[in-house]
Amino acid sequence: MKITIACVGKIKEKYLTAGIDEFTKRLTPFCKLETVAINEEKMPDNPAPAEKEQVLAKETNRLLAIIPENSYVILLDVIGKQLSSPELASKIDNLALSGHSHITFVIGGAFGYTDALRKRADFALSFSKMTFTHQMIRLLLIEQIYRAFKISSGQKYHN
Repeated sequence: MKITIACVGKIKEKYLTAGIDEFTKRLTPFCKLETVAINEEKMPDNPAPAEKEQVLAKETNRLLAIIPENSYVILLDVIGKQLSSPELASKIDNLALSGHSHITFVIGGAFGYTDALRKRADFALSFSKMTFTHQMIRLLLIEQIYRAFKISSGQKYHN
């Protein structure tokens, strides 16, 4: 299985980088994980609605351009469906069984994205009704992918 994380921005905090690196290493026996990050667009202070829409459109278009063509796209979206860890494991298993060998998780930037990304997504996943930084959610996502593979392989990983 190949998993791509398409996201906006670089991780600046060392503790997040360390956690991401650790879970990426742990995922090696289970899948090929690739993270592709685009640069964040500069948002002016107190942007007009048209300026905000223009910035979001640029980021959305660049995200759409890096999504592999034949991958199953899971968009992290606050209005998506919430899944438990076992349910995410089951979803990944079912995708593999139905012939999807490549999954792309998409994490938008600090200001979100346009509806064009929602239309491209095959599934919208919400981690919570709470808001997380897009850097923090990247670590949480990689940990949950790791947890899903551990659950699916029957290995001990507390729920």
